[in-house]
Amino acid sequence: MTTPPCPLLAQAVHGLSQITSSLYISSGVTANNELMLSTNHITTVINVSAEVDNTFFEDIQYVRVPVVDAPTSHLYDFFDPIADHIHSVEMKQGRTLLHCAAGVSRSATLCLAYLMKYHSMSLLDAYTWTKSCRPIIQPNIGFWEQLIHYEFKLFSKNTVHMISSPVGMIPDIYEKEVCLMMTM
Repeated sequence: MTTPPCPLLAQAVHGLSQITSSLYISSGVTANNELMLSTNHITTVINVSAEVDNTFFEDIQYVRVPVVDAPTSHLYDFFDPIADHIHSVEMKQGRTLLHCAAGVSRSATLCLAYLMKYHSMSLLDAYTWTKSCRPIIQPNIGFWEQLIHYEFKLFSKNTVHMISSPVGMIPDIYEKEVCLMMTM
């Protein structure tokens, strides 16, 4: 996989975060900024939200995944179709922007599924890479459970596991992040 240099933190929070040469993540506000889309040559926008309306711009294809950001929401059934769609856009030399409301949970979840399927990354590697490009990502617990199931479906093994914590079940990667932050 050819990977670009990751953007600065301010750009990651307020702009587009480039994940691969053809895949970006952003918030809903950024996804409706015509200058931002045209400057980055976005050809497809995938809106992974029930609450953010699209502003339709000419020559951009729009796909809607109307899911709320709740641990009980089911994104799993969208993993393969959306990953396949992102891949088909890339094969046509296009660029895809995945967004939800904030570019933190739903869009990040579909990004991780895509990286596992089309870049043969483990869930841990996909998360680590995406987090380095967009530091604010944090899929909700329900989405983590679905990603863990998907990783097992793809690779017959898991690199991330749900563990018990004082706040309930969390992915072990969150525990590692908390420990790392406490040592800084």
